[in-house]
Amino acid sequence: MTARILIVDDEENLCFTLERFLVAEGYEVATAEDYSSAMAALEQTAFDLIFADIVLKGRTGIDILREIKQRQLSSVVVMITGAPTIDSASEAVRLGAFDYLPKPVTQQALIRVTKAALRFKALADEKEKYRSNLAAIFKSVKDAIIMVDANLTVIEINAAAKDICGVTRGQAIGKPIGKAMPSLKPNCGQRCLDKLSETVQTQQSVEIQRLECRHRHRPEQVVSLSTYPLTSSHNIKTGGVMVIRDETRLADLERNLKARRGLHHIVGKSEKMQEIYALIEDLADVRTTVLITGESGTGKELVAEAIHYKGPHPDHLLVKVNCAALSEELLESELFGHVKGAFTGAIRDKIGRFQRADGGTIFLDEIGEMTNRMQLHFLRVLQDMEFERVGDSTPIKVDVRVIAATNKDLVKEIAEGGYRQDLYYRLKVVELKLPPLKDRLEDIPLLIDHFLKKFNQKFAKKMAAVSSDVREVFMKYDWPGNIRELEHALEHAAILCRGDTITVDHLPAELKTYGVKQDQDDYRRMILHVLEKARWNKTEAARRLGISRQSLYRKIREFKII
Repeated sequence: MTARILIVDDEENLCFTLERFLVAEGYEVATAEDYSSAMAALEQTAFDLIFADIVLKGRTGIDILREIKQRQLSSVVVMITGAPTIDSASEAVRLGAFDYLPKPVTQQALIRVTKAALRFKALADEKEKYRSNLAAIFKSVKDAIIMVDANLTVIEINAAAKDICGVTRGQAIGKPIGKAMPSLKPNCGQRCLDKLSETVQTQQSVEIQRLECRHRHRPEQVVSLSTYPLTSSHNIKTGGVMVIRDETRLADLERNLKARRGLHHIVGKSEKMQEIYALIEDLADVRTTVLITGESGTGKELVAEAIHYKGPHPDHLLVKVNCAALSEELLESELFGHVKGAFTGAIRDKIGRFQRADGGTIFLDEIGEMTNRMQLHFLRVLQDMEFERVGDSTPIKVDVRVIAATNKDLVKEIAEGGYRQDLYYRLKVVELKLPPLKDRLEDIPLLIDHFLKKFNQKFAKKMAAVSSDVREVFMKYDWPGNIRELEHALEHAAILCRGDTITVDHLPAELKTYGVKQDQDDYRRMILHVLEKARWNKTEAARRLGISRQSLYRKIREFKII
């Protein structure tokens, strides 16, 4: 694009001469004879370069220079003077003039200064473009960005710093960073300021994750911090930049997720367990009958506890009954109570579990073990929440939430005539199916950590982890006994472990044998794979396996490969 130049001089001949010289060089030139006409021209056109005579009719060329700077125009100004002095030249430069030309102005001097001024203008425009882009980036970034010079004086700060650091650009620019950000001092020990100072001094970047960085308006704030050194093209340290990211929401989400990894001693982060947690929370405030199903050892009792203690009355009793552990007569007495003399051994009145649970929750484990008569009796109680003690005809009314659990397939039991269909549907207002451990293997690492902490406390040990071999066995094993079997296996290992790491040697025999068998199966598959790759050339296969041919023949016989 052709450069546009304005010449301001009240000598018409000089204006004409300078204009002719510049037009011959291919520039677009306009002229003005005084301050007013120069201002009018500036209203119409954005000039790249202005030549202004210091001495004009009325106001001076210095006044033009002042006005250009006041308007923050990007034009480069060169002063023309008939009698240059040190005072006039220094005043012009102090006000921002690029250079000055003494009269008479020669063509050579004019073209030389013009080219130099326009090169300066191009560099200044590029710098301004860079500054504008940087300002746009600063404005758009949601992280706080703070730049300091080598003396830790703030030279730039973006808008996001107001929210994250509690300081505005106007409060910070030109001040030492410690004074610019006083709201941080009493709350975080100035760690961010210390790290920025360290970066400026050592020229080494620093990162801090999850720093509690609170100020009066954001008392719960958590941030991540990064600092970077700033250097000149000659590798001289010029300062540093600090980027502060607000991690409060992410930290809150992680805290919530961590809380959801364990709900009243239930451990797990798998998708299946997240569904269980969500259902428990939905059921907590609803006093409805719940049926918990799942294999033995999946944690049905823990789920019942979670539903009760997450509910509106956690201070009320949670009464537990194992229906499989009692005979029919004893179960009836335990559930509903009896009066003195109701049967042999009834030497005093007894309050039943239902009555004890009034206002709270009763948990009936192994509900599938009830006899047909007890099923019928229990069905009536569920319908009316009313019962009679054994040996008494006085009805007792209660308000009890019933949670039942079974490891049996009640649908199959109904088909075989062993369970009442009407009771099943009365129990199954909401059914909560617990997955077996083999269907939630991603929870095993969390369960390992949970049980290690438990047994460290129980046995006063300092076990930190299980070996990779143990972890591999645990991830491949089917766990027919589910979480209970895992807990017992780790308790067995914890008793035998003398160090800080549980190894395969510490495991129960069935798991130890399983691990060896897995290793053998893997080795057999590897040998078979190498034999196939070697086209059953046993010498070549032995070479690839790194064993002797005799050892390979022995393994082939042992694993019955042929």
